[in-house]
Amino acid sequence: QVQLVESGGGLVQAGGSLRLSCAASGRTFSRYAMGWFRQAPGKEREFVAVISWSGGSTYYADSVKGRFTISRDNAKNAVYLQMNSLKPEDTAVYYCAVRRGTYSSIDADEYDYWGQGTQVTVSS
Repeated sequence: QVQLVESGGGLVQAGGSLRLSCAASGRTFSRYAMGWFRQAPGKEREFVAVISWSGGSTYYADSVKGRFTISRDNAKNAVYLQMNSLKPEDTAVYYCAVRRGTYSSIDADEYDYWGQGTQVTVSS
């Protein structure tokens, strides 16, 4: 059974940093794109970042570009999201997701596996 487990969320002051981790189990995801999405209260889930299966290509939402960095370790079946210069508007539940296929989509509907989410709260 495929399982994605996020960790690393928490409460941080504006300007601070957090590093989210997502551990995948149940199969090998080294050939699949992996992404991070987030959902704030009362809002729809939105794309944050995606990384190609090799890690050689990344893409970010404009709102986080230059502040967040996505990376992966295929040997550990894991994906990470380093978040710097956090803002109150980054407050949300963050989800990692895996898309079966090598295409790095920003569309949540194209992802096949999802974690349970980890809460990130940024205070002003």
